[in-house]
This record gives sequence, C-alpha cells and structure tokens, in this order.
Amino acid sequence: MSSNNTQSRQVENSLGSSIAVFVPMMVLFLGAIYSLSFLTLDNVWPMAICLVLFALSFWIPQTLLGRSDSAGEN
Repeated sequence: MSSNNTQSRQVENSLGSSIAVFVPMMVLFLGAIYSLSFLTLDNVWPMAICLVLFALSFWIPQTLLGRSDSAGEN
C-alpha cells in the first residue's frame, strides 16, 4: 500500500526573471563566440575578449546572482 503524498511544485523564481537573466548571459556567450571570427595570428585581442566574455557569462549567474547554490534548497 502506497500513500499518495504529492507535493505541489515549488517555483524558485518567475519566468520573467529567468528570461531577464538568460538573455543577457546568452548575449555575452554568443559575443564571445562571435569575437573569435576576428582572431588572426597577428591580432590576439579577439581571444582575450572571448575569454573575458565567456568567463563573465558563467561567473555572473553563479556568483553575483547566486544561481549555483539553489539546487539543494528543497
């Protein structure tokens, strides 16, 4: 015999705030990939820009917005 203990779904944040975080971070990530199109052996600045934008697209949500520590909050 099993008991039917269904819990309601707990939403951490709204769809609007998720989209408001996702869109700028995706723009940073795609900007990092786009900067590689200007990379040549004579000009290394596009690679530096790529590394900075790529790091920011992961660091901002995980550190500043606190999204990395939300998995174990149930």
